[in-house]
Amino acid sequence: MIKRKDSYETKINENMRGGEGSVKIEHLLTMDELNVKGRLFAKITLEPGTSIGNHVHEGEMESFFILSGQAQYDDNGETTTLYPGDTTHTPSGSGHAVKNEGKETLELIALILFS
Repeated sequence: MIKRKDSYETKINENMRGGEGSVKIEHLLTMDELNVKGRLFAKITLEPGTSIGNHVHEGEMESFFILSGQAQYDDNGETTTLYPGDTTHTPSGSGHAVKNEGKETLELIALILFS
């Protein structure tokens, strides 16, 4: 199966998880295509000043892969800067947040799998 870019379901989330601004989510695979083993495989776009607020994952894990831009990343209260090529891992029971404090668009791939 091949999915073309124009076939992705795209959503805009306002103030996602208590964050700031509009977060664009392009769903690369559906839950069914993930064999119901996860709930998200998507490209996420955050314009400067946009963020996803701090939240905890229970019964699932989430990983980010930074494609472009810089991210201020909160990993259970410890903040660091992420760059293209960096990967994060948030296991079940842990929390995180991400913000684009840079001047360019931040793009990342997000994967959420059930524990």
